Amino acid sequence: MSSTSGPHKAGFVNIIGCPNVGKSTLMNALVGERLSIITSKAQTTRHRIMGIVSGENYQIVFSDTPGIIKPLYKLQEKMMQFVITALADADLFLLITDVFEDIQLEESYLQKLQKTKTPILLLINKVDVATQEQLEEKLVSWREKLPQAEIMAVSALQKFNIDKVMNRIIESLPPGEAFYDKEEFTDKSERFFVSEIVREKILLNYKKEIPYSVEVVVNSFKEQEDIIRIQVDILVERDSQKGIIIGDKGAALKKTGTMARKEMETFFKKKIFLELFVKVDRDWRSNDNRLKNFGY
Repeated sequence: MSSTSGPHKAGFVNIIGCPNVGKSTLMNALVGERLSIITSKAQTTRHRIMGIVSGENYQIVFSDTPGIIKPLYKLQEKMMQFVITALADADLFLLITDVFEDIQLEESYLQKLQKTKTPILLLINKVDVATQEQLEEKLVSWREKLPQAEIMAVSALQKFNIDKVMNRIIESLPPGEAFYDKEEFTDKSERFFVSEIVREKILLNYKKEIPYSVEVVVNSFKEQEDIIRIQVDILVERDSQKGIIIGDKGAALKKTGTMARKEMETFFKKKIFLELFVKVDRDWRSNDNRLKNFGY
């Protein structure tokens, strides 16, 4: 990664966009660690996730925000609060869209971006599977919507133009000292990543509304010399959901646990002993106190 010479630069780069345009894949390509969970279901990112990239004379603090949606229940309202704060504290916006996106960025967010003095780097993702015509069409429409934005075509999956994007980001940062230790790559705890990994496997293994009515709570995380022992509660809203999560003779839960354990062993580079428990916590998604406890 080329870094610019001159004074040390540091700043907050906030990634925004609609669900499923590849925001998390892009963040992982930029940060180089598997920070944001990636699945094909919309709304997998519920919290702002910080990913930190440091070079000799720069530090970029990325935050990935939940995809912008019209909230249907309390949890989603809280998630949209993360997006609103992201609009307030950035040194640079990375607005991610893709060649096939028909979803209009909600009018209120578009207006905020049109008015902002913060520079916007607009990335049109998934160009590896698009025609030149499709790309041209998008370029024209985005130039009309956000004339002040700088537009680049990328493929997060193929890492196409990712180096160029990084260099543009570094050039755009204000001069300043690093905000975090140069060794750190995120502001989230190990427990946070455990819960994200379990939640990702639930998203992959269960259909329909199940993943959205699940919260994952890490009860214990005990690191020993050669193994980490982890206990996790999977909270659901109804008894019927508990049955679905566990599956016939426990098969579904076992599959989820095995997938999560393997991923954690890669992430923590250590042997993992993982225990999963499924519990019913009625209507947690609509309960203010419960949402607060879960960090929303």
